[in-house]
Amino acid sequence: RLLPEKLADPLKYPDFDDSLLDAYQQETEMFVAYNLREDRPIPELLSADYTFVNERLARFYGIPGVYGSRPRRVTLPNPDQRGGLLAHGGLMAITAYPDRTSPVLRGKWLLDNILGANPAPLPANVDTSLDQSREAEALGIRERLERHREDPLCASCHTLMDPLGFALEEFDAVGAWRDTDETGGPVDNVGTWPSGVELNGVASLRTLLLDYDDQFVRTVTEKLMSYALGRPLEYFDQPTVRQIVRDAEAGGYRWSSIVLGITRSAAFLMRRSVEAQSVGAQ
Repeated sequence: RLLPEKLADPLKYPDFDDSLLDAYQQETEMFVAYNLREDRPIPELLSADYTFVNERLARFYGIPGVYGSRPRRVTLPNPDQRGGLLAHGGLMAITAYPDRTSPVLRGKWLLDNILGANPAPLPANVDTSLDQSREAEALGIRERLERHREDPLCASCHTLMDPLGFALEEFDAVGAWRDTDETGGPVDNVGTWPSGVELNGVASLRTLLLDYDDQFVRTVTEKLMSYALGRPLEYFDQPTVRQIVRDAEAGGYRWSSIVLGITRSAAFLMRRSVEAQSVGAQ
């Protein structure tokens, strides 16, 4: 949804234009729609070795043999780089600033939307800006964030967010693959997850997140159920969510299992009953 609003520094990223934005949006929409329509396992959103590209996006991704403006499904020649939703250029673009990447924005997006581990709201008195002094500008983003984490109020969330975000540093601020960062030095893509798992790029990040596939499916279930009920989920909805996810595990967490679990839940049936009574009373 944020893609049409994405801005990029034209001096740094002269190839970034509206046609690429459109191709990004079509890629993700068609990718998710295919996953749903074919009733694929939900974790395949992270592990898929295919995507949907037109000629413009294929050229940007380095995928040969794609021509024309209509997107089509292709098997990725470089699935370690571009496999799954994590490597979609559109996602990388909206979780970056116009002139540089942001491990924090990307890490927070993953916590919110993949792991469902929403960071606590920031205290009102916490300064979230990085040091912009000339001395700080000469440092890499990791060193600047380490200064930021010296505040204990910041450290607890950044311990989770930063390793995830740094693993995506191989993508620049508009979603292109890169080997050097904004300073011209080698990409710094390493980090240590609190469990002790070492991360060194998007392939290792994908492996880590697939080890938490039940959490990812739970997050998807919560978002779908909230949409179906027309309200935010409450604490009393969580037993239902957990049961839906447990029941779906035997079938490989396919979309149909989750959708059926939601539509058969007491919360959904009660909502439909209330709606029917309301219509009947009019």
